[in-house]
Amino acid sequence: MGNLQEFIERELARGRAYFAKPAAMAALGITPQAFKSAAARLMKKGWLACPRKEFYLILRPEDRLAGAPDPARWIGPLMAHLGLDYRISLLRAAAFHGSSHQAAMVFQVIAPRQLARIDIGRQRVEFVYQAPDAFALSNQPQWLAQLKSEAGYAKVAGIELTLLDMCRYFHRAAGINGAAQAVHDLGKKADPRILAGAASAYENSAVRRLGYLLERFGHDRQAAALHSFAAKAKSFKDLDPAAKPIAAALSTAAEKNQQWKLVINVPVEIDA
Repeated sequence: MGNLQEFIERELARGRAYFAKPAAMAALGITPQAFKSAAARLMKKGWLACPRKEFYLILRPEDRLAGAPDPARWIGPLMAHLGLDYRISLLRAAAFHGSSHQAAMVFQVIAPRQLARIDIGRQRVEFVYQAPDAFALSNQPQWLAQLKSEAGYAKVAGIELTLLDMCRYFHRAAGINGAAQAVHDLGKKADPRILAGAASAYENSAVRRLGYLLERFGHDRQAAALHSFAAKAKSFKDLDPAAKPIAAALSTAAEKNQQWKLVINVPVEIDA
């Protein structure tokens, strides 16, 4: 028995900065209405935040200015609460692996279900959907890394998955130039065998986009691992399918890369 404030103080003492509503109610022996009232009071005081139904974050004094802790500290427990596997990827993963030019203003998570964005104070978590079959093929434990925080470990895409995700979902991660920057910075660290294995879970055009960028920045061993995917392509695709040429003449003048079956319809620019 006890009150909710005492419960969250005990959780913090155990090193846990989150809890689920059913666990708190069971521990305290209180009714749903009593829990709702107590949680509302503590949220008003800035002690709690609720990123998803029945899942609460305990805000320490240093977290309250931002409105929530770094999502790396609670994304794993949240996804376990939702019953979903996941991986942190795109800009946050690129920065984690050493792409110093990637300013991760948003925390991006790949998941096999469409989920609404979370906004809590200054923290923003975006969920990027990957079809369940492709997610299961790509989210292999040996292809993931661990992002450590004081609260434990969170799953983060390994370098190879990060590059594939950047080239598949580049429109969610600073555009084609953001993908190019990640490939420039991280490509030499990628294992060609893992690239070839993981690429089978991605659309052929995304794999060819990555191959082209790897080759452009001199990561030839890694690019060679993806040649077989380009060989299967039956038609050319735009490097950036969303780009609209200013005039029809630009479309006809665009460079065609025969190796990767890509129309280079936009300039690629990175920070040196």
